[in-house]
Amino acid sequence: MDGDTTYTIGELARRTGLPVRTIRFYSDAGVVPPTRRTHAGYRLYDADAAARLDLVRTLRDLGVDLATVRRLLDREVDVGQVAAAHADALDVQIRTLRLRRAVLRAVARRGSTPEEIELMHKLARLSDEERRRIITDFIDESFAGLDLHPGFAEKMRAALPELPDEPEPEQVDAWVELAELVGDPGFRASVRRMAEFQAAEVARGTVPEDRFAALADLTLEKAEQAVADGIEPGSEAARPIVDELVRAYADAWDSAGDAAFRRDLLHRLEIGTDPRTERYWQLLAVINGWPVPPTLTPLYQWFVDALRSRG
Repeated sequence: MDGDTTYTIGELARRTGLPVRTIRFYSDAGVVPPTRRTHAGYRLYDADAAARLDLVRTLRDLGVDLATVRRLLDREVDVGQVAAAHADALDVQIRTLRLRRAVLRAVARRGSTPEEIELMHKLARLSDEERRRIITDFIDESFAGLDLHPGFAEKMRAALPELPDEPEPEQVDAWVELAELVGDPGFRASVRRMAEFQAAEVARGTVPEDRFAALADLTLEKAEQAVADGIEPGSEAARPIVDELVRAYADAWDSAGDAAFRRDLLHRLEIGTDPRTERYWQLLAVINGWPVPPTLTPLYQWFVDALRSRG
């Protein structure tokens, strides 16, 4: 297409492979105006117009909107800036497609119900910030107005779900389960009770964190051995184990370990032993690709049951 040669809209369509109606649309929009018209009013296009049409097609194929194409052609905006903006947009689209692929794989693996599929798709379409907000809203509601141990509050707020760009199906599964968990009124009420109890502990002076960690380790050690030995919580064989643990807790709290202390300890453990809390941290670990914490709640539950059976 050189020199003074001009082409009708039909000839230009055949040479470019674009439909006549598309070229006419670009022409009417002023993006690729005709070079001139015949006496009969038919549009004619020269080589420059054809080259302009090729550029328009390339930009449109890259997803550039028509208004921006017009501004580019009129030199109102910088090509590099537009390219960078659309590259960023493509990054978002690619990430979205990868996430949808992971959702589909998770659906295929789980044999999900229509309701689960709808939830998974909805959650997958959320932005990172929107997904984090689901968790931060849960934390804010659980801790509202309470003076908690600083380390605990910081740990909760620092651990937020971050789905990778190409999540595995199990990470999508974990995110769906986590969203359902933090939306469960029963779980929210349980976490709130834990938070209120901890706030009361902070107010009256709690056990130092290092001593509390030692108590947790001792409880797990004794309960794990008891379970391994087949000792039932309500059996007579559990009594010396319970007595040893109660003495350790009583020493930490400078208490005589009497019946009132045992009732208070049982209440404390019952509030803190919710398997859903442990599951919360495990799901976060799966989503973020962290090592998954071991399941320890059954061991604490053994001590709770053993302590309760002692009256």
